[in-house]
Amino acid sequence: MKKIPKFKKEEEESKFWANHESTEYVDWSGAKRAVFPNLKPSTKTISLRLPQAMLEDLKLLANKRDIPYQSLLKIFLAERIDAEFQKHKPKMVKA
Repeated sequence: MKKIPKFKKEEEESKFWANHESTEYVDWSGAKRAVFPNLKPSTKTISLRLPQAMLEDLKLLANKRDIPYQSLLKIFLAERIDAEFQKHKPKMVKA
């Protein structure tokens, strides 16, 4: 087995594994399935410019749900992204 290099940043490790086959570095024969229920996904801060009226509307909606407007924006984005993937999902052809 090859030795796994040390990485300074997660991004560096991600690029490495995108271009290398893990079976050259890890013996998967003894691997067991693991569940990590409390694992939080990595996040990245972005800058987003919105029309003032849209931001005010978002804050109003968030206030009605008693959640931060950034959280509501993430909910809306996740729902729309899921809907787009569902809409463009390849249709199964019956034989």
